[in-house]
Amino acid sequence: MRYLPHTQDDFQVMLQEIGVSSIEELFSSIPEQCRRKSNLQLDEPCTEWELNSHMRKLAKQMPDWDECSAFLGAGNYEHYIPASIQHLLQRSELYTSYTPYQPEISQGTLQSIFEYQTLVSGLLGMEVSNASMYDGASALAEALFMSLRIARRKSTVAISKAINPLYREVVKTYFRPSGFRVLELPYLENGRTDLGPLQGEEDLAAVAVQSPNFFGCIEDLDSTQQKIQDLGALAVTCFSEALAYGLLNPPGKLGADIVCGEGQSLGISQSYGGPGLGIFCTRQKYTRNMPGRLVGQTRDKNDNRGYVLTLATREQHIRREKATSNICSNQGLCATTAAMYLASLGGTGIRELAELNRDKAEYLKEKLLEAGCSIPFSSPTFNEFVVKFPSNFDYEQTVNKNIIPGIPLGQYYPELAGHYLLCATETKGREQLDNLVKEVNK
Repeated sequence: MRYLPHTQDDFQVMLQEIGVSSIEELFSSIPEQCRRKSNLQLDEPCTEWELNSHMRKLAKQMPDWDECSAFLGAGNYEHYIPASIQHLLQRSELYTSYTPYQPEISQGTLQSIFEYQTLVSGLLGMEVSNASMYDGASALAEALFMSLRIARRKSTVAISKAINPLYREVVKTYFRPSGFRVLELPYLENGRTDLGPLQGEEDLAAVAVQSPNFFGCIEDLDSTQQKIQDLGALAVTCFSEALAYGLLNPPGKLGADIVCGEGQSLGISQSYGGPGLGIFCTRQKYTRNMPGRLVGQTRDKNDNRGYVLTLATREQHIRREKATSNICSNQGLCATTAAMYLASLGGTGIRELAELNRDKAEYLKEKLLEAGCSIPFSSPTFNEFVVKFPSNFDYEQTVNKNIIPGIPLGQYYPELAGHYLLCATETKGREQLDNLVKEVNK
């Protein structure tokens, strides 16, 4: 690609065209404290071996993560990844993140996506899955737009305040220029969603709840989704911890119309926050309103099994005004990883792993209660929960000892200042759990 420089006159013409007076005004939506006022102070260029030496020195300044006990969750979870997954992902025929544009010559890629769709549909109790999306947040936003396409004349969607705050911000960003209304539902004293404000809402296309929700509380999906459907709206269930459905009843069997969320727990490395895997499932009757791509299985004229790109509802495949989404790529490599993970563990392995997660968190919760902590929400949880430490507990001092005792919730919920969200997965041994409790007891 050629380098095409622009002059200052070019800049002014472009700025006038879009109706702003300067580059600073163009980027005014970015908070001022996030913008650099001066040039980067970079050293002179160095040789490759000098750069390697410099990077090793910088690495020595970082704490050893293996010696750190981080009780963090909130949408990105630490799980053991089998060595078989890491090995298979290095195979060149699988190492792609894109859905092929010429599917007939990419049977291996299509089959891996088809297996992924089959496995996640089974995990979530749904009839149809697409070929994956960017992440859980964008999947939720797309699910709500899908519900508006189905409902047609309705223009309001409701989302629980107990949904991951970052997911809710993405939804608001998607909806801000759309003209549709987003209604937030409060949470109850037990940590579950309050559907009371929905009474009298006649313009409701869908209601979204998360289970387990951001507080780790398991929503009563059976009754919740029935109440939503009684209001004439679609029931959307999202999640950030897919592994929970190795133990919990899948939302599809409890009446969900759309199920979407984050699949990072299914064999995908945390990688400092990304990439993720947007899982998206729905009922058969809503298939043509679903965003993204759908891979199907068929037979050729010789009765040989083959795979096809059955549905591709984006603007490159159909008329722009008929496109359901402008999603340009799925997370094919992450979807393949999730399929490998689910197939490797099998139904029994996933259930046993989910039970182990639940048991670790319950052990920690019980010990913290004995140490004088309080648990504000009474609803059952999976592998994370909210805790309020005793007044003499020093959070920063504990972090300095390489123990990170959860995420402060005050930044997202001012009414929960002084509360922390803790997570304990199968990666936490009893010694690590007990060490946190000892810090509380000091």
